Amino acid sequence: MSAPGPGRPGQRGRPGRSEQRGRPGRPGPPDEAGGGTGPIRLLIVDDHPVVRDGLSGMFRGDTDFDVLGEAADGAEAVAKTLALKPDVVLMDLRMPRMDGVSAIAELAKRGAPARVLVLTTYDTDSDVVPAIEAGATGYLLKDSPRDELLRAVRAAARGEAVLSPAVATRLLGQVRGPVQAPLSQREIEILEIIARGATNREAAARLFISEATVKTHLLHSYAKLGVSDRAAAVAEAFRRGLLTPESH
Repeated sequence: MSAPGPGRPGQRGRPGRSEQRGRPGRPGPPDEAGGGTGPIRLLIVDDHPVVRDGLSGMFRGDTDFDVLGEAADGAEAVAKTLALKPDVVLMDLRMPRMDGVSAIAELAKRGAPARVLVLTTYDTDSDVVPAIEAGATGYLLKDSPRDELLRAVRAAARGEAVLSPAVATRLLGQVRGPVQAPLSQREIEILEIIARGATNREAAARLFISEATVKTHLLHSYAKLGVSDRAAAVAEAFRRGLLTPESH
């Protein structure tokens, strides 16, 4: 189920069965009290057509699910979620026009009741945490077994949090780890200058401080970022979003 190489432009998501027939979605999944009995209404969001096709075929082969439609980017996902009112949205993260995290945040802002289950190949902190904070119900990786994915969608439809084992381990490690102090504005300024290739002496001259002060700030930055040299500090600052390409 892994996606083709990154950067390939996706086609527009094709309509699902409900869109094609021009009928409203069927009743949703059973609630905790055992009310509804209909299939789980699903919207599949991914910028790679082959991934959408594979997921749609898998879920259409199970009578517990009704694939209402597909979307190829976050903006299309928001529009179709509001129009089709699925119970669960399977959302990729890195897509053109609007990424998955932005789409999740927009759906939450608009009060969409659909549960969003992230399905992606990325499990880094910079992907997982923003998605959960934006309002995702769960986070799975694309190498998850078929049965695990089906169970996860059923659980998400019931409003249960779902995390792949690798993601759960990462989040637990982050919670249990020591709290890291944020970089000061001066430390960020020095990293920005260092990222442009300046030496400690050049950075000191630009900021009108001593070279020893620059070294002290860098040592503090290393400790806070969990690195041991200038190059690693700059790379980690970019990864955390403390530095951006525009900033240097």
